[in-house]
Amino acid sequence: MFNVQQVTDDCVTWIRDFFEENGKDCNAVVGISGGKDSSVVAALCVAALGRERVLGVLMPNGVQHDIDMAQLLVRHLGIRHVVVNIKDAFDGLVGSIPFELSEQSRVNLPPRIRMAALYAVSQSNNGRVANTCNLSEDWVGYATRYGDGAGDFSPCSRLTVQEVKAVGRHLGLPDVLVDKVPIDGLCGKTDEDNLGFTYAVLDRYIREGVIDDPATKERIDRLHRLNQFKLQLMPCFEPKL
Repeated sequence: MFNVQQVTDDCVTWIRDFFEENGKDCNAVVGISGGKDSSVVAALCVAALGRERVLGVLMPNGVQHDIDMAQLLVRHLGIRHVVVNIKDAFDGLVGSIPFELSEQSRVNLPPRIRMAALYAVSQSNNGRVANTCNLSEDWVGYATRYGDGAGDFSPCSRLTVQEVKAVGRHLGLPDVLVDKVPIDGLCGKTDEDNLGFTYAVLDRYIREGVIDDPATKERIDRLHRLNQFKLQLMPCFEPKL
């Protein structure tokens, strides 16, 4: 039922319209990890704006074992790119905080530093920052608030993992990028190891409401409830004046 041609064409048009309304002649700035999401978002931006208006930013934290995938993507698309190693910023910030950070704080700090770096690059290059999240990850809160969950426009946040892959194949991305096993980039485990279920199961539940295992359904529903706040605007007190 997923019409990949229609969705791809509509998304490309949507990106063009966004830039027409929110920054004529601006550049799309995309954080490139080498995974399917950043690859597909970058490819969509190239299709919408042309490769000369897309800037990729590679942001390893020290040594990134799979940075060759990010390099493959920028070569394949023929886009400009810069490398910003965040290790010194990460180490400096951790060393400056006068107490031991919790494990979750350490895990979420790199994506938040990366987003700060993206905005610094973007503001210095007439840019708009692309969000690279997808619906499946957002559904269960698998994104860092004010980290990879931030951005100025989001081409794929209403597409499931399976749909993002379909768009990537339609755009002619190398299979090694589209089918790369997603690793969270935080603690080194695969997404599905951390979640406890596969994206195929999650995507079917999202789109069809069908799931075979009651325990998995309960876990997905619980994660969805707990993480709704990540997708909402910051609550603001409204004084009665």
